[in-house]
Amino acid sequence: MAIKQGNSADLPPSSMNIKRVSSLRVLGVIANVISSRPRNVLASCNSLLYALRILHCHGIPDASLQNVFQATVIAKLTHCAPAWSGAYSAANHVKSDSFIRSSKRLGYCSQNQPSLTQLLDDTDDSFFDRIKINSEHVLQPYLLERPEICYSLRERSHNKTVLTKTAYLNDQHYLIRMLYKDSY
Repeated sequence: MAIKQGNSADLPPSSMNIKRVSSLRVLGVIANVISSRPRNVLASCNSLLYALRILHCHGIPDASLQNVFQATVIAKLTHCAPAWSGAYSAANHVKSDSFIRSSKRLGYCSQNQPSLTQLLDDTDDSFFDRIKINSEHVLQPYLLERPEICYSLRERSHNKTVLTKTAYLNDQHYLIRMLYKDSY
């Protein structure tokens, strides 16, 4: 926190001890600076690939190597995915998907492993399904029933429709993305 030079009597005493941080690590996920998460996770996964390379050199069977890859690398890539996947940029998706493709090429990952984009979509879907099913879930009050709207509109002279709005802003916020998931 930047403090003005001079008279500190203007500030409350508790604000003198507050430090500004740019990120916060909670349960292994860096919060508040989501843009640094993909870089940190991919660097960590690259070091795990080095460990897998050593295992491969010592004669570990491919099936066991792929199980270790699934349990370590894929678990690390998808850890707390619903919390941060909305802020994951297209460039980060490309980097992560190319990482998985190169792991398939090296034999560390099974060939039928879906891309990270598909994994994130599946994680979001399963998380949202658990919210819908559990009536005691904290997010349940935010899921309102979709109202049935019957419009009696005049006949149009054409059969054209308006383009749907872009989902860029809705994809940035998890609740909005889940609430309006099937609408676009």
